[in-house]
Amino acid sequence: MTIPADSVWFITGCSTGFGHELAKLVLANGWRAVVTARGKDRVADLAAIAPDRALALDLDVTDAGQIDAAVKAATERFGRIDVLVNNAGYGYQSSVEEGVDRDIRDQFEANVFGLFAMTRAVLPIMRAQKSGNVVNITSVGGLTGFASSGYYSATKHAVEGFSESLRAEVGPLGIAVTCVEPGPFRTDWAGRSLHQTKSTIPDYADSAAARMATTSGYSGQQPGDPVRAGEAIIVAVERADPPHQLVLGKFAYETATTLYRKRLAAIEADRDLSLSADFPAMAEA
Repeated sequence: MTIPADSVWFITGCSTGFGHELAKLVLANGWRAVVTARGKDRVADLAAIAPDRALALDLDVTDAGQIDAAVKAATERFGRIDVLVNNAGYGYQSSVEEGVDRDIRDQFEANVFGLFAMTRAVLPIMRAQKSGNVVNITSVGGLTGFASSGYYSATKHAVEGFSESLRAEVGPLGIAVTCVEPGPFRTDWAGRSLHQTKSTIPDYADSAAARMATTSGYSGQQPGDPVRAGEAIIVAVERADPPHQLVLGKFAYETATTLYRKRLAAIEADRDLSLSADFPAMAEA
C-alpha cells in the first residue's frame, strides 16, 4: 500500500525496543503516530519529537476498556488509522513440564488475546476506509520451536494462524496483513522484559535450562539492530503489495528457509501415504 503523507500509525508497546524505534522513524518520516505504553509517561520522549503529530496514550492491551479508549482517542485526534502495529508482548521461558499456569496464561493474555482484541477494535475503521495494514510482530519462534520457549512459541504460532485467516477475510477489502518474524535483536526481550521459570529437573539441564541461561546471558549482544528492523518494516509496509511474512535478521532468515525446505521435503516424501487417507476414487461406470 502507498502510505499517505498524513497517514496514522497506531503502535502498541512503544516504551522500548521495536515499538520505540519504529515510532521514532514514523515521526521522522513526517507521518502521524499514536504511541502507547502501559504508562504514557514512558513514551513522553516520543510525543515530544512532534507534538502536533504524536499522541501518547496509556494502553495495556490486556485491558479491554483501555483498548476502546485508546482507539477512540486516536480517531478523535487524527480521524483515521492506516497502520496498526501489534508490537506489545513479552517472552516467557520454562521447560514445558515446569511451566507455571498463571505465567503461561498471563503471556497468552498479552501476546495473543490482547493482540486479537486490539485488531478487532481497529478493523471497523480500516473497513470504512477501505485501506490499512495490520502488522503483527511475531517471531521466528512463531515458525518453529526452541527448548525453553514452548509457551512463547505457542503464542506466536497462534498469531501466525490468526494472521493467515485475517488476511483471507480482509485482503479483498483493501487491508493488508503482515507478520514480522524477528530473530534475536538488541531489545529488552532477553533482558528486563524476559520472564523465566528456572528449571530444576536434571533431565532438562542440557536443553531448557541451558537455553535459558544462554538467552538471559546474551542480552545486549544480539546481532539484530532494532533501528534497522524498523526501517525494514517501513519498506515492507510501503510496498504496493506488502509481504505476508517478513523475517528479520540473518538468524531468522536462515532458520526459516532451512525449516521450510526440510518440511516441504518431508511432506513430499510421504505423498503416497498422505493421499492414501482419502476415500478411494469411485470406479468409472
